[in-house]
Amino acid sequence: MAEMVQVSGSAGADESASGAPEATADADDVVEAAGHFRVYLGAAAGVGKTFAMLNEGQRRRDRGSDVAVGFVECHGRQRTYDCIGGLEVIPRKEVEYRGSRLDEMDLEAVLRRKPKIALIDELAHTNVPGSGPHDKRWQDVMDILAAGIDVITTVNIQHLESIADEVEHMTGVKVRERVPDWVVRRANQIELVDSSPEQLRRRMLHGNIYPKERVPQALTHFFRTDNLIALRELALRFLADETEEELLEHLHRHQAQAVWETTERIMVALAETSDAHVLVHRAARLASRVRADLHVVHVITGDATRVEDGKAKEALQALAADVGARWHEIQHDDPARAIAQFAREHQITQLVIGGSKRSRWQQLTGGGSNVNRLIREAGAFGIDVHVIAPRGPGEAEPADRP
Repeated sequence: MAEMVQVSGSAGADESASGAPEATADADDVVEAAGHFRVYLGAAAGVGKTFAMLNEGQRRRDRGSDVAVGFVECHGRQRTYDCIGGLEVIPRKEVEYRGSRLDEMDLEAVLRRKPKIALIDELAHTNVPGSGPHDKRWQDVMDILAAGIDVITTVNIQHLESIADEVEHMTGVKVRERVPDWVVRRANQIELVDSSPEQLRRRMLHGNIYPKERVPQALTHFFRTDNLIALRELALRFLADETEEELLEHLHRHQAQAVWETTERIMVALAETSDAHVLVHRAARLASRVRADLHVVHVITGDATRVEDGKAKEALQALAADVGARWHEIQHDDPARAIAQFAREHQITQLVIGGSKRSRWQQLTGGGSNVNRLIREAGAFGIDVHVIAPRGPGEAEPADRP
């Protein structure tokens, strides 16, 4: 799981968003990385990812590490050249393509040189055909990591496969160069290089991102303020999701005895199929209101190894999927304790259960007193418990209270 860090943007520019046909691969097709993998993530070109990468390379070299530049795209900007400073630059490979001579990273040269740390810009870049064994630079990076070389790289949020279509719809700009999400998620450390939309537009006006002849079109299209705000939010959300997974993994590994309310996580516990859809709907509305993850947990005791109606259970599973919830089944002779334990292990912040004396919940827990015991056990972990009264015959589903 990647370690997450946020750094503010520096005053330089980095890469452009050009594209070419896409290559695809699965995580299982690539050898597990041996080198340390660090990604500088940005909302758009110009936030300062390349500057941050080069500054880190300079810092590592000054500490005695063997650092080499595998590839840095300067786009003709002197300030980026200046940031390379005294870093060793591995010579590029010159390739002839459609009558032009183009430079690409020389993968074989990087592997032969085998520095401790390789700085490789623009992870989403599409290689010139014939320049090497792979279509995409991220595939080159996987080979370099597998060789035991640490890699520091850069990428923009729009290039992630799961986000690219949303960016296309939002900006009207085709995102041709894409990186599978698992590549970035494999990173040991992801750093967000952040910059406000106003600052980015100022850099654009000053010619620090694109050549001046491209500035007017960029400012009225991709670099509109609303687009930049949305791209920034996408980058922050991606980082927040990754950080959340890292926190949950850490707390589970260390068997945390308290719930950390860094974000809302809602769980609904089902002990029967009748009226269970009421609880799922109620929990789903609650989760939607606070934008929380939702878990649906079906409780099975030793004397009730299956629900009464298999079709009803399938319908509940389908309902859980429809509302975006994760379905779980747990079997335990003490459902109240099992529910409280599950909630703690999954860092649940709010628990929804049914509370009628007619419900199977009381049958499973031995009566209303054990519902109260669940409330006490969950409360000991700081988990709020919502006890929902079921409907009577012909009664409408209860409305949410403000």
